[in-house]
Amino acid sequence: MTSAKSNKKEKKTAPVAPETKLFEIAWEVCNQVGGIYTVIRSKVPSVIEKWGVDNYFLVGPYFEEQAAAHFEPATDYSNPIGLAVLEMQSRGFDVYYGKWIVSGRPNVVLFNPYSVYDKLGEIKYFLYQDFGISIPGGDDLLDKVAALGFQVTEFFKYLCESALDECKVVAHFHEWMAGLPIPGIRKANLNVKTIFTTHATLLGRYLAMNDHEFYNHLPFYDWEKEADNFNVRPIAEIERASAHGAHVFTTVSEVTAKECTHLLGRTPDKILPNGLNIQRFEASHEVQNQHMRIKEQINEFVRGHFFQSYSFDLDKTLYFFTSGRYEYHNKGYDLTLEALARLNWKMQQSGTDMTVVSFFVTKRPFYTYNPDVLQSKAQVEDVHRVVDEIKEQLGERLYTAITSSNGVYEFPVLESLVDDYLKLKLRRNVQSWKTNNLPKIVTHSLVDDAKDEILNFLRTSNLVNNRSDKVKVVYHPDFIATTNPLFKMDYGQFVRGCHLGIFPSQYEPWGYTPLECLASGLPSVTSNLSGFGDYVENNFPKHRDSGMFIIDRTDGNFHRAAEDLSNILFDFVQLTRRDRIALRYCCEEASMHFDWSNLGKHYDEAYEMAVHR
Repeated sequence: MTSAKSNKKEKKTAPVAPETKLFEIAWEVCNQVGGIYTVIRSKVPSVIEKWGVDNYFLVGPYFEEQAAAHFEPATDYSNPIGLAVLEMQSRGFDVYYGKWIVSGRPNVVLFNPYSVYDKLGEIKYFLYQDFGISIPGGDDLLDKVAALGFQVTEFFKYLCESALDECKVVAHFHEWMAGLPIPGIRKANLNVKTIFTTHATLLGRYLAMNDHEFYNHLPFYDWEKEADNFNVRPIAEIERASAHGAHVFTTVSEVTAKECTHLLGRTPDKILPNGLNIQRFEASHEVQNQHMRIKEQINEFVRGHFFQSYSFDLDKTLYFFTSGRYEYHNKGYDLTLEALARLNWKMQQSGTDMTVVSFFVTKRPFYTYNPDVLQSKAQVEDVHRVVDEIKEQLGERLYTAITSSNGVYEFPVLESLVDDYLKLKLRRNVQSWKTNNLPKIVTHSLVDDAKDEILNFLRTSNLVNNRSDKVKVVYHPDFIATTNPLFKMDYGQFVRGCHLGIFPSQYEPWGYTPLECLASGLPSVTSNLSGFGDYVENNFPKHRDSGMFIIDRTDGNFHRAAEDLSNILFDFVQLTRRDRIALRYCCEEASMHFDWSNLGKHYDEAYEMAVHR
């Protein structure tokens, strides 16, 4: 499934000529913001392998703080792009040329949007006069987008006039923040073939957040009226101008293609599914070994967080998680919570000895870490240190006692080998750590927890980490990183240590989270309203056997979907350890389908289509 117009046969095109230069333009080049950063960064090695490092260039904004970590300035400006950068610098543009410090080390050209702010009035005037795009004053993001668009357009004008007059140029623009140069390139009739990819329309995202029947109502929306209603008219105009101006218009899934048809007024020419740079272990058993090592680190957090109140068997505990942008309905957090409440009841009724700890990892405004959570972690670490002291002392004295016996072996009383001081120290540490309070649900002090939808559901449903609950919840309103004092690992490691990802989105143009799970050997649940879920349903007939569970959300029946999800979760809880390990191996095997070496062919076909149009 590579085209939104799947009922039409596509004309076969010849390969792109070797003298063609490929430029990818995105707001997320050397600028980590969201999912498109993962798309661009992970795709780089496979693109360079096909195009060569001298024919592939990335273009984006220059922000000093981000550039310090991602950008390495060039020392050689002798190639046509380097010379073009020098020429633009001589004309007063604040532009940088160098390498992006990621796998493949691609060439990048970065423009400082602030450097042309003195021309913003003129830039906005011509955008409105030439293309009907009205950008108001006082909007920092729109100002930066307009400034970047102007600089990129001037860059391609110079390339076509001087530096690359004998080469073909393909320019691939990602999302509305980068798409603004497209109408200018077409108006100037530059020898540049343009591709525009929308990863999600902004208007669609707003509509889906406020309309649970979004997909059923798509044909009836008036885009101008709705754009004004949500105060996103300039962005909608940029998206439409980019989509209509591009030689080839693409999106990431069939689900989003329907959205584009009705909200942007053009059906995509091509579907470009998102992939990853899949790294597989040479030894298949290493998938399980990695899981076990990282799971033990999560166990340490759980001991500190829960065991001060009560304990449960960690060998019979499963870790579920969901993550992503905080969009309560769009990301399916509402459905996940309802399904977990039902799962809790099913597990209690069945009398199972299993426990589920479900993590919600998202970004919310907070003041700081919850001091009680940090204190509990510090106290359990104190207990651990005393235990290590006792272990060391006991080991030395036990060895001495046994080897010093007079020929008659007699096992000593271990308690007598430990100093009273250490016994007392351990007792005091344990007593100061233990509490009768329930374990905290949220790990941070939220700015306005009284209005937080996740917390309000948990309070209303009484899913508040009671001792009797078989499903426990940890709400972590920040993204996980190695600097995090609670987990001390990055997000990718955290995923490997869990057992199941839950992402039943109501609106998700693609959905990297279940794909990241798959690449880590982790089963996951998603919905067929996500681009990834829709792709899996249409390309993997036995997707459940590969750990990809899909919830049907097309009929808008929330309670039926919640029951389906709770049943999937309950079935997973009842799997044996052997079954879960086997499913991990199947996940890792299936992930290779989504490697860029496989999915990159759709991009190649889009480039060929653009060149030969």
